Amino acid sequence: MEIRGQRACQSCYTEWSYYETGSIACPNCGSLQSVGLDDNRKQHTDSPAALPLSEFSDRIADDPVDQYADDMTDILREYTRKRGFITGGDLRELDDTYLVARTLLHTVDMLARERDPPTDAELYLLDLHKALTDEGTAIDDLPPCGPVPEPLTEAWGLAACDAVDAYSGDLRTWLDSSPDAAARSTLGRLRDHLKRLQALQGDVQPKTATRLVRTARDIGRYLRADDDTALATAGDRLDGF
Repeated sequence: MEIRGQRACQSCYTEWSYYETGSIACPNCGSLQSVGLDDNRKQHTDSPAALPLSEFSDRIADDPVDQYADDMTDILREYTRKRGFITGGDLRELDDTYLVARTLLHTVDMLARERDPPTDAELYLLDLHKALTDEGTAIDDLPPCGPVPEPLTEAWGLAACDAVDAYSGDLRTWLDSSPDAAARSTLGRLRDHLKRLQALQGDVQPKTATRLVRTARDIGRYLRADDDTALATAGDRLDGF
């Protein structure tokens, strides 16, 4: 949507940024009566979203996955629902935090249905959780947190499809107001492959899911930085599907 981000309360005259709060309610008095102060509306699809996952550290270590799965997935679903990739008129990248959150969501859901999850799968879940709660943990490559254990390849496939679906939706929104024929054509090819992989319900090789994510990131980088090489790379990746 397009909004005026800087707002002023008509009751107490407090000024704030909708881009930071995600709400038209005054942060000072709670009034819903406010006016936009910006001259122009800007595209904005993102909302403030928290990931309060530290509380699960002990539960992951001590409890079976199915005992905390519902609570954790509720938090992860709320986070991914709120997240967008256009902030105050600026297009953002498909970031690692969002990808890890999507991956953890599907990993927890999948392991909760296993009577006796294998040790390597549980350790992978622990690594994903640590990546979202420990600021010192870096995501250096894809898939996130290293090679995906065999029982969880579908979790990464589903996560990649969900993330690319969300990101490509915002890319289309961006292109509606900033037309670019070459980018739209490449994005259309990406979405064709996305639909095919979605039909497989995540049952794809991890490297295929990774290529999908990298292609989406390439298109985003082209649009954010006018990087022609990134768009060419996206086309090459699509040729390799």
